[in-house]
Amino acid sequence: MYKITPHGRLQRDPEEGRALNERIDPRITRTTQAFEEAIVDLAARRPVSRISVAELAGRAGVTRATFYNRYGSPLDLLIQVLQADLERGHRLEDEWRAQGVYAARELLRMAVTEVADHVERFAEVYRHTLADPADSGVYEALVRHFSDYALAFMARGPHPGLPEANRKVIAQFMAHGFAGAIRAWLDDPSVTKEDLVEASVACAPAWWAVDGDAEDASDRP
Repeated sequence: MYKITPHGRLQRDPEEGRALNERIDPRITRTTQAFEEAIVDLAARRPVSRISVAELAGRAGVTRATFYNRYGSPLDLLIQVLQADLERGHRLEDEWRAQGVYAARELLRMAVTEVADHVERFAEVYRHTLADPADSGVYEALVRHFSDYALAFMARGPHPGLPEANRKVIAQFMAHGFAGAIRAWLDDPSVTKEDLVEASVACAPAWWAVDGDAEDASDRP
């Protein structure tokens, strides 16, 4: 996970870094962290399509060859960092669900809030990618992530009220809707994070926020 430093920069949580060091060669870990911090720092300043491998490698303090041994492009690296942070939030959601103390609607709100926190951490990165058509790959990756998440959620079941329709289409519908809501938040300074969370929870389909042991989704708010 990343956190905002007192100087306004994003850094990997040191606790997570120590855990990684116990499993991975420290040199590899340091290089990975250097690349990740460099791409986040640069992508928060301008669109990733305008970041060269030479600049990225120089910022990370390694060679271009080292970069190409690991990644295909700065965009690939940026998407990897963003996806890893989203996955951390989903693992937290799984822990909440496993506790068995939260109702489905509570879990929905908590999950949406986690995503909103992620976007807030990387707000400048996302704003740059949304503003430049050349950086559409980041937004497309976000949609794919939400679509995969929706498919996994539907497969987890049971979900009383889930319609007998093509699940890939349902997942795409929901993914584009949520990603569009995030775009609306980032594009309009008058829209708050709380607005995003409230609207997303309110617009979620009834079957998403129904507890698995419910008999009929129509009986739930």
